[in-house]
Amino acid sequence: MKFLGIDLGWKSQPSGLSYLQLVNGELQLIDLDRKETIAEILTWIDACVQPGESALIAVDAPTLIPNSTGSRLPDKLTHKYFGKYHAGCYPANLGLPFAERTVNFGLELETRGFAHAPTIEPQTPGRYQIEVFPHPAIVNLFNLERILKYKKGRLSDRRLELIKLYNYILDILPTLKPSLCLRLGGSFPNVIPTTGAALKATEDQLDSLICAYVAAYWWYWGAQRNLVLGDRTTGYIVIPQSVLNAE
Repeated sequence: MKFLGIDLGWKSQPSGLSYLQLVNGELQLIDLDRKETIAEILTWIDACVQPGESALIAVDAPTLIPNSTGSRLPDKLTHKYFGKYHAGCYPANLGLPFAERTVNFGLELETRGFAHAPTIEPQTPGRYQIEVFPHPAIVNLFNLERILKYKKGRLSDRRLELIKLYNYILDILPTLKPSLCLRLGGSFPNVIPTTGAALKATEDQLDSLICAYVAAYWWYWGAQRNLVLGDRTTGYIVIPQSVLNAE
């Protein structure tokens, strides 16, 4: 089974991409990348997952937006359940500039056979897509009291927060089920950069890795150890339950 994480650029900015594969019960990092355009992302997906192969693609972007104004139900629910962690998401509606891009990306995945999976039978092969949101996933997977604030603020502060995420990924994800096997070098970075552009690129890639891991966690456990905010008609976001609560 293959798991792809897409930290989709909601406007025209680059997107982080991660590709994990389950091998002998362990997740292996096959690729960690970044692409500029939707066409490049789709070409990358097609190269990772051949026609007829099973995979679950997790996208950090609102790919289902039924409402013309205001916020979707899942957007509101992130604030209800994760606002205290500073992990509420931005509102999505069809009137916003990014909506056509993100919705069309979900439709492109559907044409490739990746059906939306707000419900799933755990460990069943197939071609699926889900919407995810890294901030609450990170809070729950790593049992944090608030989000890691690596997206805004001074460069030095953002870098320190991204280093925390990097270390949590290395130290904790290998201890969970399914376990993530990471080796420094190759696709996975050895260090966190010190310059702004390079830091942003690494941030996008690590976000995509979280997305891919959430895809694997959803496929492996389903509703037993995950929350689903919303549904197919309202839009939905899949979030791992707190590891402490799950255990």
